[in-house]
Amino acid sequence: MMEIREAFTLLIDELKWMPDWAASLIILGVAPFLSNLLHRLLFRFVTNWVAHMDLLWRALVARTEGPTRLGFLIAGLSLAASIAPLPPGWGEIVRQVLSVGFIALLGWMALTAFHVWMVVHLRRFKLDTADNLLARKHVTQTRMLQRVMNVLIIVITASIALMTFDSVRQYGVSLLASAGAAGLIVGLALQPVLKNLIAGIQLAITQPIRIDDALIVENEWGNVEEITSTYVVVRLWDWRRLILPLSYFIEKPFQNWTRDNADLIGTVMLYLDHTAPVEAIRARTQEILGASPLWDKRVLAVQVTDFKQTTMEVRILASAGSAPRAFDLRCEIREKIIAFLQQEHPHALPRFRTDTPQGASPDATPGPALQSR
Repeated sequence: MMEIREAFTLLIDELKWMPDWAASLIILGVAPFLSNLLHRLLFRFVTNWVAHMDLLWRALVARTEGPTRLGFLIAGLSLAASIAPLPPGWGEIVRQVLSVGFIALLGWMALTAFHVWMVVHLRRFKLDTADNLLARKHVTQTRMLQRVMNVLIIVITASIALMTFDSVRQYGVSLLASAGAAGLIVGLALQPVLKNLIAGIQLAITQPIRIDDALIVENEWGNVEEITSTYVVVRLWDWRRLILPLSYFIEKPFQNWTRDNADLIGTVMLYLDHTAPVEAIRARTQEILGASPLWDKRVLAVQVTDFKQTTMEVRILASAGSAPRAFDLRCEIREKIIAFLQQEHPHALPRFRTDTPQGASPDATPGPALQSR
Protein backbone atom coordinates (compact mmCIF):
# COMPACT_ATOMS: atom_id res chain seq x y z
CA MET A 1 0.00 0.00 0.00
CA MET A 2 2.95 2.36 0.57
CA GLU A 3 3.89 2.09 -3.10
CA ILE A 4 0.32 2.98 -4.11
CA ARG A 5 0.32 5.96 -1.74
CA GLU A 6 3.59 7.22 -3.21
CA ALA A 7 2.18 6.78 -6.72
CA PHE A 8 -0.91 8.80 -5.79
CA THR A 9 1.28 11.53 -4.25
CA LEU A 10 3.30 11.84 -7.44
CA LEU A 11 0.08 11.86 -9.46
CA ILE A 12 -1.31 14.73 -7.36
CA ASP A 13 1.85 16.73 -7.87
CA GLU A 14 1.47 16.32 -11.62
CA LEU A 15 -2.21 17.33 -11.54
CA LYS A 16 -1.90 20.51 -9.46
CA TRP A 17 -2.63 22.65 -12.50
CA MET A 18 -6.03 20.97 -13.00
CA PRO A 19 -9.31 21.84 -11.22
CA ASP A 20 -10.00 19.87 -8.04
CA TRP A 21 -12.95 18.00 -9.50
CA ALA A 22 -10.96 16.85 -12.57
CA ALA A 23 -7.96 15.78 -10.49
CA SER A 24 -10.26 13.89 -8.10
CA LEU A 25 -11.94 12.06 -10.97
CA ILE A 26 -8.59 10.99 -12.38
CA ILE A 27 -7.28 9.82 -9.00
CA LEU A 28 -10.50 7.96 -8.14
CA GLY A 29 -10.47 6.40 -11.61
CA VAL A 30 -6.84 5.26 -11.36
CA ALA A 31 -7.34 3.74 -7.88
CA PRO A 32 -9.49 0.75 -9.03
CA PHE A 33 -7.03 -0.01 -11.83
CA LEU A 34 -4.02 -0.07 -9.52
CA SER A 35 -5.90 -2.03 -6.84
CA ASN A 36 -7.00 -4.65 -9.35
CA LEU A 37 -3.46 -4.92 -10.74
CA LEU A 38 -1.98 -5.41 -7.28
CA HIS A 39 -4.66 -7.97 -6.40
CA ARG A 40 -4.07 -9.89 -9.62
CA LEU A 41 -0.32 -10.12 -8.96
CA LEU A 42 -0.73 -11.26 -5.35
CA PHE A 43 -3.55 -13.67 -6.15
CA ARG A 44 -1.54 -15.24 -8.98
CA PHE A 45 1.37 -15.72 -6.57
CA VAL A 46 -0.86 -17.41 -3.98
CA THR A 47 -2.53 -19.56 -6.67
CA ASN A 48 0.84 -20.79 -7.92
CA TRP A 49 1.91 -21.42 -4.35
CA VAL A 50 -1.05 -23.75 -3.64
CA ALA A 51 -1.05 -25.33 -7.13
CA HIS A 52 0.68 -28.47 -5.84
CA MET A 53 -1.29 -28.70 -2.61
CA ASP A 54 -4.46 -30.59 -1.86
CA LEU A 55 -7.58 -29.91 -3.95
CA LEU A 56 -9.23 -28.40 -0.86
CA TRP A 57 -6.68 -25.60 -0.58
CA ARG A 58 -6.90 -24.81 -4.29
CA ALA A 59 -10.69 -24.63 -4.07
CA LEU A 60 -10.57 -22.42 -0.98
CA VAL A 61 -8.14 -19.97 -2.61
CA ALA A 62 -10.30 -19.82 -5.73
CA ARG A 63 -13.35 -19.18 -3.57
CA THR A 64 -11.77 -16.12 -1.94
CA GLU A 65 -10.87 -14.38 -5.21
CA GLY A 66 -14.00 -12.21 -5.32
CA PRO A 67 -13.99 -10.98 -1.69
CA THR A 68 -10.26 -10.20 -1.76
CA ARG A 69 -10.63 -8.23 -5.01
CA LEU A 70 -13.44 -6.18 -3.46
CA GLY A 71 -11.29 -5.62 -0.36
CA PHE A 72 -8.39 -4.34 -2.45
CA LEU A 73 -10.79 -2.08 -4.37
CA ILE A 74 -12.23 -0.56 -1.18
CA ALA A 75 -8.75 -0.07 0.28
CA GLY A 76 -7.53 1.61 -2.90
CA LEU A 77 -10.53 3.94 -3.09
CA SER A 78 -10.17 4.84 0.61
CA LEU A 79 -6.53 5.72 0.08
CA ALA A 80 -7.34 7.72 -3.05
CA ALA A 81 -10.17 9.59 -1.28
CA SER A 82 -7.84 10.56 1.57
CA ILE A 83 -5.32 12.05 -0.87
CA ALA A 84 -7.50 13.48 -3.66
CA PRO A 85 -8.52 17.17 -3.45
CA LEU A 86 -12.23 16.41 -3.31
CA PRO A 87 -14.56 19.37 -3.96
CA PRO A 88 -17.12 20.26 -1.28
CA GLY A 89 -19.88 17.63 -1.03
CA TRP A 90 -17.89 14.91 -2.80
CA GLY A 91 -16.38 13.60 0.40
CA GLU A 92 -19.75 12.65 1.85
CA ILE A 93 -20.70 10.75 -1.32
CA VAL A 94 -17.41 8.86 -1.42
CA ARG A 95 -17.65 7.97 2.27
CA GLN A 96 -21.20 6.70 1.75
CA VAL A 97 -20.12 4.52 -1.18
CA LEU A 98 -17.16 3.16 0.78
CA SER A 99 -19.37 2.42 3.80
CA VAL A 100 -21.84 0.42 1.70
CA GLY A 101 -18.97 -1.34 -0.04
CA PHE A 102 -17.36 -2.25 3.27
CA ILE A 103 -20.65 -3.64 4.63
CA ALA A 104 -21.09 -5.67 1.43
CA LEU A 105 -17.52 -6.95 1.84
CA LEU A 106 -18.25 -8.12 5.39
CA GLY A 107 -21.38 -9.95 4.21
CA TRP A 108 -19.49 -11.55 1.34
CA MET A 109 -16.71 -12.61 3.72
CA ALA A 110 -19.29 -14.16 6.06
CA LEU A 111 -20.84 -16.13 3.17
CA THR A 112 -17.40 -17.29 2.03
CA ALA A 113 -16.31 -18.25 5.54
CA PHE A 114 -19.46 -20.29 6.08
CA HIS A 115 -18.99 -22.01 2.72
CA VAL A 116 -15.38 -22.84 3.59
CA TRP A 117 -16.48 -24.29 6.92
CA MET A 118 -19.11 -26.39 5.14
CA VAL A 119 -16.58 -27.78 2.65
CA VAL A 120 -14.10 -28.65 5.40
CA HIS A 121 -16.83 -30.23 7.53
CA LEU A 122 -18.27 -32.36 4.71
CA ARG A 123 -14.88 -33.68 3.62
CA ARG A 124 -15.10 -36.24 6.41
CA PHE A 125 -18.28 -37.82 5.04
CA LYS A 126 -18.68 -39.83 1.84
CA LEU A 127 -22.06 -40.49 0.21
CA ASP A 128 -20.70 -43.16 -2.14
CA THR A 129 -20.17 -45.76 0.60
CA ALA A 130 -22.44 -48.67 1.46
CA ASP A 131 -23.23 -47.46 4.99
CA ASN A 132 -23.75 -43.75 4.35
CA LEU A 133 -26.42 -42.98 6.95
CA LEU A 134 -24.16 -40.66 8.99
CA ALA A 135 -22.91 -38.96 5.82
CA ARG A 136 -26.45 -38.33 4.55
CA LYS A 137 -27.42 -36.92 7.94
CA HIS A 138 -24.57 -34.40 8.03
CA VAL A 139 -24.87 -33.45 4.35
CA THR A 140 -28.59 -32.74 4.72
CA GLN A 141 -28.17 -30.72 7.90
CA THR A 142 -25.23 -28.73 6.57
CA ARG A 143 -26.80 -27.88 3.22
CA MET A 144 -30.08 -26.77 4.73
CA LEU A 145 -28.22 -24.77 7.39
CA GLN A 146 -26.16 -23.15 4.65
CA ARG A 147 -29.27 -22.03 2.77
CA VAL A 148 -30.84 -20.58 5.91
CA MET A 149 -27.60 -18.81 6.86
CA ASN A 150 -27.15 -17.43 3.34
CA VAL A 151 -30.60 -15.87 3.42
CA LEU A 152 -30.01 -14.54 6.94
CA ILE A 153 -26.60 -13.03 6.09
CA ILE A 154 -27.91 -11.39 2.91
CA VAL A 155 -30.91 -9.90 4.70
CA ILE A 156 -28.80 -8.57 7.58
CA THR A 157 -26.18 -7.16 5.20
CA ALA A 158 -28.80 -5.42 3.06
CA SER A 159 -30.53 -4.05 6.18
CA ILE A 160 -27.31 -2.59 7.61
CA ALA A 161 -26.40 -1.10 4.23
CA LEU A 162 -29.81 0.57 3.91
CA MET A 163 -29.60 1.90 7.46
CA THR A 164 -26.56 3.95 6.47
CA PHE A 165 -28.91 6.21 4.50
CA ASP A 166 -30.81 8.62 6.74
CA SER A 167 -33.90 8.77 4.52
CA VAL A 168 -34.22 4.98 4.36
CA ARG A 169 -33.66 4.64 8.12
CA GLN A 170 -36.39 7.12 8.88
CA TYR A 171 -38.72 5.43 6.42
CA GLY A 172 -38.04 2.08 8.05
CA VAL A 173 -38.83 3.45 11.51
CA SER A 174 -42.08 5.05 10.33
CA LEU A 175 -43.06 1.88 8.48
CA LEU A 176 -42.40 -0.18 11.60
CA ALA A 177 -44.49 2.21 13.71
CA SER A 178 -47.45 1.99 11.34
CA ALA A 179 -47.11 -1.72 10.56
CA GLY A 180 -50.60 -2.72 11.85
CA ALA A 181 -52.83 -3.81 8.99
CA ALA A 182 -50.02 -3.57 6.42
CA GLY A 183 -47.99 -6.07 8.42
CA LEU A 184 -50.97 -8.41 8.57
CA ILE A 185 -51.50 -8.20 4.80
CA VAL A 186 -47.82 -8.80 4.11
CA GLY A 187 -47.79 -11.72 6.53
CA LEU A 188 -50.78 -13.32 4.80
CA ALA A 189 -49.24 -12.74 1.38
CA LEU A 190 -45.95 -14.31 2.47
CA GLN A 191 -47.59 -17.21 4.29
CA PRO A 192 -46.47 -19.90 1.76
CA VAL A 193 -42.90 -18.58 1.82
CA LEU A 194 -42.74 -18.38 5.61
CA LYS A 195 -44.41 -21.77 5.89
CA ASN A 196 -41.73 -23.42 3.75
CA LEU A 197 -38.96 -21.50 5.54
CA ILE A 198 -40.13 -22.76 8.94
CA ALA A 199 -40.60 -26.24 7.48
CA GLY A 200 -37.00 -26.13 6.24
CA ILE A 201 -35.76 -25.36 9.74
CA GLN A 202 -37.87 -28.24 11.12
CA LEU A 203 -36.52 -30.63 8.50
CA ALA A 204 -32.94 -29.62 9.28
CA ILE A 205 -33.47 -30.32 12.98
CA THR A 206 -35.71 -33.41 12.96
CA GLN A 207 -34.56 -34.84 9.60
CA PRO A 208 -37.49 -37.00 8.49
CA ILE A 209 -35.73 -37.01 5.10
CA ARG A 210 -32.09 -36.73 4.09
CA ILE A 211 -30.15 -36.50 0.87
CA ASP A 212 -30.31 -39.83 -1.04
CA ASP A 213 -33.06 -41.27 1.18
CA ALA A 214 -35.30 -43.80 -0.57
CA LEU A 215 -38.92 -42.62 -0.36
CA ILE A 216 -42.37 -43.65 -1.46
CA VAL A 217 -44.27 -40.41 -1.93
CA GLU A 218 -47.39 -39.75 -3.99
CA ASN A 219 -47.36 -43.50 -4.85
CA GLU A 220 -43.95 -43.09 -6.49
CA TRP A 221 -40.60 -44.60 -5.47
CA GLY A 222 -37.43 -42.51 -5.68
CA ASN A 223 -34.43 -40.97 -3.93
CA VAL A 224 -34.07 -37.49 -2.46
CA GLU A 225 -31.80 -35.70 -4.92
CA GLU A 226 -31.87 -32.11 -3.62
CA ILE A 227 -33.30 -30.17 -0.70
CA THR A 228 -33.58 -26.42 -1.29
CA SER A 229 -34.92 -23.69 0.96
CA THR A 230 -38.45 -24.07 -0.48
CA TYR A 231 -38.82 -27.47 -2.18
CA VAL A 232 -37.47 -31.02 -2.38
CA VAL A 233 -36.45 -32.78 -5.60
CA VAL A 234 -37.12 -36.55 -5.62
CA ARG A 235 -35.44 -38.52 -8.41
CA LEU A 236 -37.88 -41.28 -9.36
CA TRP A 237 -36.82 -44.77 -10.44
CA ASP A 238 -37.41 -43.94 -14.13
CA TRP A 239 -35.32 -40.70 -13.86
CA ARG A 240 -38.31 -38.39 -13.64
CA ARG A 241 -38.16 -35.64 -11.02
CA LEU A 242 -40.94 -35.08 -8.49
CA ILE A 243 -40.91 -31.56 -7.01
CA LEU A 244 -42.58 -31.16 -3.63
CA PRO A 245 -42.73 -28.20 -1.20
CA LEU A 246 -40.90 -28.58 2.09
CA SER A 247 -44.16 -28.31 4.01
CA TYR A 248 -45.36 -31.53 2.34
CA PHE A 249 -42.94 -33.61 4.44
CA ILE A 250 -44.16 -31.97 7.64
CA GLU A 251 -47.90 -32.20 7.00
CA LYS A 252 -48.44 -35.40 4.97
CA PRO A 253 -47.47 -39.05 5.53
CA PHE A 254 -44.86 -40.72 3.34
CA GLN A 255 -42.63 -43.79 3.47
CA ASN A 256 -38.89 -43.47 4.17
CA TRP A 257 -37.14 -46.75 3.45
CA THR A 258 -33.75 -45.55 4.71
CA ARG A 259 -34.70 -43.56 7.83
CA ASP A 260 -32.38 -45.41 10.24
CA ASN A 261 -30.49 -47.69 7.86
CA ALA A 262 -30.57 -48.78 4.24
CA ASP A 263 -31.35 -52.47 4.93
CA LEU A 264 -34.66 -53.72 3.56
CA ILE A 265 -36.56 -57.00 3.46
CA GLY A 266 -37.82 -57.93 0.02
CA THR A 267 -41.05 -59.88 -0.39
CA VAL A 268 -41.85 -62.34 -3.18
CA MET A 269 -45.40 -63.72 -3.34
CA LEU A 270 -46.04 -67.00 -5.16
CA TYR A 271 -49.55 -68.30 -5.99
CA LEU A 272 -49.25 -72.03 -6.58
CA ASP A 273 -51.33 -75.16 -6.72
CA HIS A 274 -52.15 -76.84 -3.42
CA THR A 275 -49.90 -79.75 -4.38
CA ALA A 276 -46.77 -77.55 -4.63
CA PRO A 277 -43.79 -79.00 -2.68
CA VAL A 278 -43.06 -76.32 -0.08
CA GLU A 279 -39.91 -78.03 1.24
CA ALA A 280 -38.43 -78.25 -2.26
CA ILE A 281 -39.21 -74.54 -2.83
CA ARG A 282 -37.59 -73.69 0.50
CA ALA A 283 -34.45 -75.67 -0.35
CA ARG A 284 -34.21 -74.11 -3.82
CA THR A 285 -34.65 -70.61 -2.34
CA GLN A 286 -31.74 -71.25 0.03
CA GLU A 287 -29.59 -72.28 -2.93
CA ILE A 288 -30.55 -69.18 -4.92
CA LEU A 289 -29.82 -66.79 -2.07
CA GLY A 290 -26.61 -68.55 -1.11
CA ALA A 291 -25.24 -67.96 -4.61
CA SER A 292 -26.54 -64.39 -4.95
CA PRO A 293 -24.23 -61.43 -4.12
CA LEU A 294 -27.34 -59.31 -3.48
CA TRP A 295 -28.38 -61.18 -0.32
CA ASP A 296 -26.92 -59.85 2.95
CA LYS A 297 -27.44 -63.22 4.75
CA ARG A 298 -29.63 -61.74 7.48
CA VAL A 299 -33.23 -62.71 6.64
CA LEU A 300 -34.52 -65.80 4.78
CA ALA A 301 -38.00 -67.24 5.16
CA VAL A 302 -40.32 -69.35 2.99
CA GLN A 303 -43.84 -69.65 4.43
CA VAL A 304 -47.34 -70.60 3.35
CA THR A 305 -49.25 -67.49 4.33
CA ASP A 306 -52.73 -68.15 2.91
CA PHE A 307 -55.02 -70.60 1.15
CA LYS A 308 -57.45 -69.47 -1.49
CA GLN A 309 -60.10 -71.42 -3.38
CA THR A 310 -57.82 -72.34 -6.28
CA THR A 311 -54.30 -71.43 -5.13
CA MET A 312 -51.91 -71.54 -2.21
CA GLU A 313 -50.05 -68.35 -1.26
CA VAL A 314 -46.34 -68.80 -0.53
CA ARG A 315 -44.32 -65.83 0.75
CA ILE A 316 -40.53 -65.59 0.40
CA LEU A 317 -38.65 -63.05 2.51
CA ALA A 318 -35.05 -62.06 1.78
CA SER A 319 -33.04 -59.07 3.02
CA ALA A 320 -30.62 -56.83 1.13
CA GLY A 321 -28.37 -53.89 1.93
CA SER A 322 -30.37 -51.25 0.05
CA ALA A 323 -33.64 -50.67 -1.77
CA PRO A 324 -32.21 -51.16 -5.31
CA ARG A 325 -30.46 -54.37 -4.26
CA ALA A 326 -33.64 -55.63 -2.60
CA PHE A 327 -35.61 -54.97 -5.81
CA ASP A 328 -33.04 -56.81 -7.94
CA LEU A 329 -32.96 -59.69 -5.46
CA ARG A 330 -36.74 -60.08 -5.60
CA CYS A 331 -36.63 -60.20 -9.40
CA GLU A 332 -33.86 -62.81 -9.29
CA ILE A 333 -35.84 -65.01 -6.87
CA ARG A 334 -38.99 -64.82 -9.01
CA GLU A 335 -37.17 -65.73 -12.21
CA LYS A 336 -35.25 -68.69 -10.77
CA ILE A 337 -38.13 -70.08 -8.69
CA ILE A 338 -40.51 -70.04 -11.67
CA ALA A 339 -37.87 -71.71 -13.85
CA PHE A 340 -37.36 -74.35 -11.13
CA LEU A 341 -41.07 -75.08 -10.87
CA GLN A 342 -41.51 -75.27 -14.64
CA GLN A 343 -38.67 -77.77 -14.98
CA GLU A 344 -38.96 -79.87 -11.80
CA HIS A 345 -42.56 -79.47 -10.59
CA PRO A 346 -44.85 -78.26 -13.39
CA HIS A 347 -47.89 -79.57 -11.52
CA ALA A 348 -47.21 -76.96 -8.80
CA LEU A 349 -48.20 -74.08 -11.08
CA PRO A 350 -51.82 -72.86 -10.74
CA ARG A 351 -54.43 -74.96 -12.60
CA PHE A 352 -58.18 -74.85 -13.04
CA ARG A 353 -60.02 -78.12 -12.19
CA THR A 354 -63.44 -79.33 -13.37
CA ASP A 355 -65.66 -81.99 -11.87
CA THR A 356 -65.67 -85.39 -13.68
CA PRO A 357 -68.24 -88.21 -13.52
CA GLN A 358 -67.68 -90.73 -10.75
CA GLY A 359 -65.28 -93.46 -11.85
CA ALA A 360 -64.09 -91.54 -14.92
CA SER A 361 -60.49 -90.50 -15.33
CA PRO A 362 -59.80 -86.75 -15.49
CA ASP A 363 -57.67 -87.41 -18.59
CA ALA A 364 -60.28 -89.57 -20.37
CA THR A 365 -61.13 -88.56 -23.92
CA PRO A 366 -64.68 -87.13 -24.16
CA GLY A 367 -67.32 -89.23 -25.88
CA PRO A 368 -68.77 -88.59 -29.32
CA ALA A 369 -71.76 -86.69 -27.97
CA LEU A 370 -69.46 -84.36 -26.00
CA GLN A 371 -67.07 -84.04 -28.94
CA SER A 372 -69.90 -83.02 -31.24
CA ARG A 373 -70.54 -80.04 -29.01
